[in-house]
Amino acid sequence: SLWPSPQNTASLEQFERLKTLGTGSFGRVMLVKHKETGQHFAMKILNKQKDNTNLYMVMEYVPGGEMFSHLRRIGRFSEPHARFYAAQIVLTFEYLHALDLIYRDLKPENLLIDQQGYIQVTDFGFAKRVKGRTWTLCGTPEYLAPEIILSKGYNKAVDWWALGVLVYEMAAGYPPFFADQPIQIYEKIVSGKVSWASVTDISTCRKISP
Repeated sequence: SLWPSPQNTASLEQFERLKTLGTGSFGRVMLVKHKETGQHFAMKILNKQKDNTNLYMVMEYVPGGEMFSHLRRIGRFSEPHARFYAAQIVLTFEYLHALDLIYRDLKPENLLIDQQGYIQVTDFGFAKRVKGRTWTLCGTPEYLAPEIILSKGYNKAVDWWALGVLVYEMAAGYPPFFADQPIQIYEKIVSGKVSWASVTDISTCRKISP
């Protein structure tokens, strides 16, 4: 071949498949081990529609899993626990916003916890570079800011709104705005009424009413 293989290219035969970590609409994610180094990775297997082969993406393996599963298992986090995670998301948003990127999909399912207990933000499918305003309706209903729902145009502030929703959910065990149907959720969000009855552990000075 006239073109040498890139140094970061690996072959499928170099990995041992251990177990399935998750499945989604675009493919499957498996835990694999590099046979030579013994290092673990997450391998995403994407189905290709044009032929019978697959596209394999090997990424860092984050062993702690989703924050969502930990929150559901524990019920809710303590204030120091929630503050620890929130601080990391603040740093993440500061970095993204400095690059004019809006994340737009903050939720416990998109936060992975690594071996040291730190957060890794994943799934940038809704992320968008925006210098002014944008009008796209996207995201998870419980985490949408009022300006998204009202189609007024929005900016980076929607990420900070979502962080507030996440902090509430970490403290209470459920989001501040929830209902059976999305339209009911939207009505509650636009009304801005929040009950603090279930988050008594959060310091009073940190409870900011809309």
